[in-house]
Amino acid sequence: MKMHIGISCSLVTLLLVMIWLSCNMSRVWATTQQLEVWRQQKRLNKPAIKSIKSPDGDIIDCVHISHQPAFDHPLLKNHTIQMRPSFYPLGLYDENKVASKMEPSSVPQLWHQNGRCPEDTIPIRRTKKDDVVRAASAERYGKKRHKTIPNPTSAHPNRDDVGYEHALLFVTRDKYYGAKGTINVWNPTIQEQDEYSASQLWVRGGPPESLNTIEAGWHVNPSVYGDDRTRLFTFWTADNYASIGCYNLRCPGFVQVNKEIALGATIYPISSYDGPQYEITILIWQDPYSANWWLQYGNRSALGYWPSSLFPHLRDGASGILWGGEILNLNVSGQHTSTEMGSGHFAGGKFRRASFFKNIRIVDHSNKYQTPRGDQILMPQKLCYDLEWDGGDSFYYGGPGFNRECP
Repeated sequence: MKMHIGISCSLVTLLLVMIWLSCNMSRVWATTQQLEVWRQQKRLNKPAIKSIKSPDGDIIDCVHISHQPAFDHPLLKNHTIQMRPSFYPLGLYDENKVASKMEPSSVPQLWHQNGRCPEDTIPIRRTKKDDVVRAASAERYGKKRHKTIPNPTSAHPNRDDVGYEHALLFVTRDKYYGAKGTINVWNPTIQEQDEYSASQLWVRGGPPESLNTIEAGWHVNPSVYGDDRTRLFTFWTADNYASIGCYNLRCPGFVQVNKEIALGATIYPISSYDGPQYEITILIWQDPYSANWWLQYGNRSALGYWPSSLFPHLRDGASGILWGGEILNLNVSGQHTSTEMGSGHFAGGKFRRASFFKNIRIVDHSNKYQTPRGDQILMPQKLCYDLEWDGGDSFYYGGPGFNRECP
């Protein structure tokens, strides 16, 4: 009898110890996660010379240009900032003269309503605790899921990676030193918190397993920003989205030199159905001297650049250029998502109803603008999102996602 009592007491003691360990391990794990979130915020939120509260709730920190996140990258420790490109693509100034007659004097962002950054600083959207917590992990903060870009040269060019759907125009038959396009800006509806909708251009190179890509455009991405606003974004990767690269300035890499435009900030105003249309122009090109990849937003001065040292497969041009829309559909085994692409309307709606790209260009080996040749269309889910192109330098694209034809 005493033996049974002793065994029972031992079991109870063991159970209590296990419960105590379980409770305390949860606390340790939670504390570790909180510490990692704090470290991410501290790493990304550099000391600000001035801070501006945007009407949408964002905080824009004006950080000295030499203290920006880019220089935390081991390849950029002793980097000398290139303040302006050596050369712009030939023909850019002629196009800018025409565009400047049609566009406002500056590319508007909502935070501009409450101030501007001083000289020798750059504007950085402050990373909040909730921004990091929304990520799958602190380490994945600011990154895309693996393999998000379609591969038009694969054995199955019309098969997207699971969850990602596109309506694209692309060229892959030459070597390219840049790309440009003007996109009208919309605010598509997103069904799920972790889904998103983007309209952008891609510059890419390298084999699929170690793809290098530079991306820029506008997107609605609740999991990144915690809201459904339309925002300017950039993205880059040097290892096919595995671990190297990120959105905007959320990891070291992109070197910003412009004090007017904040990556990740709200674009305002946006287009309306049968109403006014608002556009942004994106240009990405490789400096023929430094080999850095520059970004220009609008028809004004350059925003900044990705140093060529970041990209083993983009040192001398790119092998492909893509323009169009991308959405993430998480309902891959059930009813198709109703997350919209572009305006949320099919390409047949045309002007003031559908999304468009116009004035698309590539930059050739002579640093000259050219209208792309040999273009091809990729739209695997054409009943959900489609694209119409007449062979010129513009096209319409987009769609509503779930509908009678898109189950």
